[in-house]
Amino acid sequence: MTNKQKDDLKYEEDISKLDTINVGIVGHIDHGKTTLLYKLTGIWADTHSEELKRGITIKLGYADAIIRNEGTSDKPKLTINKESKGKPVKYITFVDAPGHEMLMATMLSGAAIIDAAILVIAANEGIKPQTQEHLVALKAKKIKHVVIVQNKIDLVSKEQAIASYKTIKEFVKGTIAENAPIIPVSAQQEINIDKILEELVKIKIDRHESEKEKPIFLIARSFDINKPGTELAKLHGGVLGGALKQGTLKVGDEIEIKPGYSYKKQNQFFYQTVKSKIVSMQKGHYKITEAIPGGSLAIETELDPSLTKADSLSGCIASKVGSLPEITSTMKMKYELFKEVFGTGKHEAVEDIKTPELLMLSINTSITVGQVLKVDKKTKVAELSLKIPIVPIKGESVGIARNLLGHWRLVGFGEII
Repeated sequence: MTNKQKDDLKYEEDISKLDTINVGIVGHIDHGKTTLLYKLTGIWADTHSEELKRGITIKLGYADAIIRNEGTSDKPKLTINKESKGKPVKYITFVDAPGHEMLMATMLSGAAIIDAAILVIAANEGIKPQTQEHLVALKAKKIKHVVIVQNKIDLVSKEQAIASYKTIKEFVKGTIAENAPIIPVSAQQEINIDKILEELVKIKIDRHESEKEKPIFLIARSFDINKPGTELAKLHGGVLGGALKQGTLKVGDEIEIKPGYSYKKQNQFFYQTVKSKIVSMQKGHYKITEAIPGGSLAIETELDPSLTKADSLSGCIASKVGSLPEITSTMKMKYELFKEVFGTGKHEAVEDIKTPELLMLSINTSITVGQVLKVDKKTKVAELSLKIPIVPIKGESVGIARNLLGHWRLVGFGEII
């Protein structure tokens, strides 16, 4: 059997019944997130040329893997080795989110499509401003499952490692990660990678009710996958990448995408709902005919690829035709602000929302800027006019950021009412 035949066989494996979760890898820049992802999956998520040059993650990176058990149910031996013939246990999509403070909006978009997070903290550097900011971002996006990786353990002494562990325990006290496992790891030396897998396998997400609801597919990336010079008959339609938050989608379904395609007319931007049909679907390398929530999903459509190239539809929502509410340029939200600003390294108090300030709002995978029109400080309800329209799904979480000294800082969270 040739290597190509082996690959084809691998991609035909039935993963439809496999428990599937999206796991975000978050934390401060240079604490080893992308290296950890490579050691877990064998995939470098930094494939964008500018990212490789600068050594930081700019866009969301993705890598899919199957956790397998090469041992027994009594004595499991978990691995993500692609050559393994062990029993498949869990299918995971890893999302590598940027750690740089200037890319907070991209990190929030990534947090919108994950079920759980690995928070990476370098043992030789400890808690940094973006470590704090990413942890509160997970709270803002209602992420409940967190695994803490105390990375670069090979660069510190035993005493320093213990002191670092105690600092981390103190840092997460009273947060969503208070009871999260803390795993000492050297990603470079591949130490304790199996312990991370053990914790990921323990995470259970109940999706039975969400599967019955109207589909909501959050678009995080969009692509033209055709190479220059491809023959007309062999062209693929536009591809949407993201996560199915609820409901089910099947090959052949007619879908609509909102807010959709944007165009400029008389110095104003307008948005046109886009409709298409699902031609094929993939989870990682695996082709599927029906998608349920969990894991990343790539949907090939009949759209002209010029509409999807260069992430032009990222931030949109897709569903079956007629299932989504009309887009809106105004929004009401109930909000809650943090006591202090995270990410600056200082202990600055967060001031209440006021008119007519501008706030950056992260809603699902979309980012918009809203001007505060009204605010009721007693009920904590604000009404905003939006620069980019949204699909107003009631109850959706909103990350709220304020521009402080030229940087968007996360100051609170809310939900659409």
